[in-house]
Amino acid sequence: MIARDARTGVIFRRGPSRQVQLIRWDLRDDTFEHGQWLKGRVYERRCDLSPSGRLLVYFAATNRPPYGSWTAISKPPFFTALALWPKGNAWGGGGVFEGEDTLLLNHSFERDNVELADGFSLKPSIRVKPCGELSGRGEDDPINGMMRERDGWRSVEPGEWHLGGLNATTLVDFSKPQISEKPGPNGWRLQMILNAIGRQNRQWYDIDHRVVDRDGLVLVDLTECNWADWDGGDLVFARHGCLYRMSKSRTRDYCGKGEDVFQCLHDFSAARFEAVAPTRWSLKY
Repeated sequence: MIARDARTGVIFRRGPSRQVQLIRWDLRDDTFEHGQWLKGRVYERRCDLSPSGRLLVYFAATNRPPYGSWTAISKPPFFTALALWPKGNAWGGGGVFEGEDTLLLNHSFERDNVELADGFSLKPSIRVKPCGELSGRGEDDPINGMMRERDGWRSVEPGEWHLGGLNATTLVDFSKPQISEKPGPNGWRLQMILNAIGRQNRQWYDIDHRVVDRDGLVLVDLTECNWADWDGGDLVFARHGCLYRMSKSRTRDYCGKGEDVFQCLHDFSAARFEAVAPTRWSLKY
């Protein structure tokens, strides 16, 4: 996830199961600050960075007391909450930074408790508002669709799908993939291709990415790539536990040289849980 107004981002490094590490990414020199782990589930499609990248809003669950699930604001690369709203279920949750000091909280302001948990506080300048008319409804959508539209993605193919049966190994299977795209340099477009949802022993969303030119010719084909975005004219993407960059100048070389044009920025696959205490900096806005 990349901040809108700064060359910084965060990585949610998942695994082993139900363990997530938060990592801060400096896109100016592709260096990484490895931060805290959380023993639980982070719903990354309901998380957002403030425009400056200084604050993160995330939705997480342990399904254990005292909260079960919650939405929180923290300072990357730390999960330690500055503000925390208990949720208790997996409907809604998370939020969207409308601006540096405005949070759209994805809780129902009618059905949920939207009071901060004891011991937590908001920065005085931060305003909290509902996340649209459907605030607190759905799961990854509609909140993820709101953020993707804000970030320049648009749907180009709704796809054709069917629900799996009682004993099916896939919850939703697309006979015709769902495709959305984001414009890049030189008339190129980055496309996200959704093939299935809830496939057994696979990531929840079975996603590929590709880059096509203005005529629809495939320039770069990224199978089993669960995240990709533009960084200026460069393509950055995650696959098989690694983060990659492909410079704009090398895009045309992919046809002849294949994956040799990809620069592996870091392999996160060997990371394992360790307790990381919050710093004094992370405990203050």
